[in-house]
Amino acid sequence: MAHAVETRGLWQVFGGNAKSSLERELKTGAASDDVASVLKEQGLIPAVQDANIAVAPGELFVIMGLSGSGKSTLIRSISRLVEPTAGEVIMQGEDLLKASKSRMTELRRTKMGMVFQHFGLFPHMSVIDNVAFPLKVRGLKRKERHAKVREIIEMVGLAGREEAYPRELSGGQRQRVGIARSLAGDCEVWMLDEPFSALDPLIRRQLQDEFLSIQEKLKTTILFITHDIQEALKLADRIAIMRDGRIVQIGTPTEIVLNPVDDYVRDFARDVPKGRHMTLDEVMEPINGAALSEGGPQLSTSMTLEDALAGCAMSFEPIPVRDGDGKVVGVVRPELFARALGSDT
Repeated sequence: MAHAVETRGLWQVFGGNAKSSLERELKTGAASDDVASVLKEQGLIPAVQDANIAVAPGELFVIMGLSGSGKSTLIRSISRLVEPTAGEVIMQGEDLLKASKSRMTELRRTKMGMVFQHFGLFPHMSVIDNVAFPLKVRGLKRKERHAKVREIIEMVGLAGREEAYPRELSGGQRQRVGIARSLAGDCEVWMLDEPFSALDPLIRRQLQDEFLSIQEKLKTTILFITHDIQEALKLADRIAIMRDGRIVQIGTPTEIVLNPVDDYVRDFARDVPKGRHMTLDEVMEPINGAALSEGGPQLSTSMTLEDALAGCAMSFEPIPVRDGDGKVVGVVRPELFARALGSDT
């Protein structure tokens, strides 16, 4: 099965004669770090350096990093809102960098959904007309497009507010309108650039929960930009961490927290409680003839240490751990939790 989105050796370099300068340096066969150093010496800005990602269909792929790390430039290069300097962007088998302007316009209308931090709503349009605007561009009649988006409006929690105008909505509600509008075109790849960062923490958490609920229903491929490690860990199937234009690590939330590749990644995850991301299959022991009681806590391999600890804190016997089919595949002892979580205390 083809990847939903893939980048191969993608570069985005800003400055005069950036393309010819990059092509010249790439021909030398030098490592990407060395190429970037030479470009910087020439006064150019390598905002994205040799980026390689492969996002599976239906995957929620988070790209994170500090301000200036290149994460927003990467997603804009993928969508060709800015033209990449070199490399390939493949979406469902199609090389987007070879697509004509008219083809890119068609793809943005029919396959790509985009949401940015700034909502970009039309102030003179109601909620339902803002959400339905992509369908208006396609030529659908008003009655037809309104009928099509009502379910989406309900999905994002705005049922009953269809006729309200942006000035009558809270920040969280306006962001919901932006999310709904991006979904109206039945997008297959959904790109979101820090959509919740301007919101209050409580509203932000609520929208994150609703966002996960929407993803569960739609199974859309998502590229999500954030600078917040807690948000990334909550939402992501996998995370790509960027620094100075480079992708320094790609991994699951558990891999990022437990196996950071360097101090930069380690600093992101320093204050994250490991017990919320480490699962029992990472600490359980072989059964090895251990006597297992019939009663007691019911543990599964996918359970986090934090949840498991709450369920067996008073047990002193080996506790069986079951796989998804209910088969006993290992045991844990209560003292293992304290050992595994020792670095959190």
